[in-house]
Amino acid sequence: MLFYGLKENRWVNGALPALLIHCCIGSVYCWSLFKGDIASYMGVEVSSIEICFMLAIFFLGMSAAFGGKFVESNVRLSSYCSTACFVSGLILSAFAVYNKIPYLIYISYGVIMGIGLGIGYISPVKTLMIWFSKYKGLATGIAISGFGLSKVMFSPLIEYCTKHYGVVITLLVMAFISTLCMLTASYLIKKPSGWVEKKEDISLSISKIKNIIFDTRYIIIWLMFFINITCGLVLISFEKNIIQGVGISPIYIGLIASLTAFFNTLGRFGYATLSDYLRPKVWIYCIIFFSSIIVTMNVSIISGLSTLSVLLLLFIINMGYGGGFSTLPTLLTDYFGMKQISTIHGFALSAWAWASVASFLITQILIYRLHCSIEEVCTYLCILYFFAMLGGISLLTLRKYNKDI
Repeated sequence: MLFYGLKENRWVNGALPALLIHCCIGSVYCWSLFKGDIASYMGVEVSSIEICFMLAIFFLGMSAAFGGKFVESNVRLSSYCSTACFVSGLILSAFAVYNKIPYLIYISYGVIMGIGLGIGYISPVKTLMIWFSKYKGLATGIAISGFGLSKVMFSPLIEYCTKHYGVVITLLVMAFISTLCMLTASYLIKKPSGWVEKKEDISLSISKIKNIIFDTRYIIIWLMFFINITCGLVLISFEKNIIQGVGISPIYIGLIASLTAFFNTLGRFGYATLSDYLRPKVWIYCIIFFSSIIVTMNVSIISGLSTLSVLLLLFIINMGYGGGFSTLPTLLTDYFGMKQISTIHGFALSAWAWASVASFLITQILIYRLHCSIEEVCTYLCILYFFAMLGGISLLTLRKYNKDI
């Protein structure tokens, strides 16, 4: 076998599988690049299929919330299950688009693929934190940076395929690439030899669950994460529209999408690595929210929709959006310890699910119903970021670090 001589290697059995899985499932963020082509091919309004992205993220968050115990018990099996759901969701989506069946694409792209996203998202996280026990922030940065890196790789491919071969072929090509990469990752991923998962470390009693979800620190972390993801999704789901709105030539859309994805990846890796040197780690969220407030204010009050201000907005928001994801596991570990971290992380990712619903409602109301400009939307997002920063500051005042929950 190709990797036979590299067994028991944290890069081969930890980092590489994490990147392969996340680089595939992260293609969900390319939705804005081909949703118009899907709507056009099916002969429907874009707004009528917008719910697909919301459903995918919702089921991502909910499957992550309830799949933590499964992932803890068998990371390889959970990776194979993620592969099956994600790839079959893409293939069924291609079938639904080709045959112009709207409800089937809701089920395939939204529900089935969404479940694959959630299980695949949390599968490598704890495994990497075990392999890189001294640098947990770096470990989660490696794993989750792939989610942002995916858009860098898939954006040019999607733009090229949809232009020359159509959106159905594009979905099938994505499914083929994902099959190869995710099956390889599922075969390679494993925890270090000698690591034994104690039964009490992969199970949570009802009383422990209540202790966690009603803990003030957990509630604040959940709300901060929820607001960051809601604001990010509002802008990311309309990224292509925003770019076109400032008069940038369509030939540069793929390039700019790759650049925003690069900043997303930079945030995931950079903020997570920085968190290894900060105590408490919640300072990272305060930095994210402060920078987000500045760029949203810049668009809504100062510069308007100038090319530079819009690019700066997309770059900084994407960087903070990615950083919020990658620092979440280490932030939770900082407060609650390593025991059941996959389960606790999964619970926290339920905020991602509800953020998808909130962002969908915001875009439907502000953009489609009230026809607000991007400047006005940024004003609303700026207010949300401000309240999130207040949450981070309040968390900093909590000095209690009880890791025995």
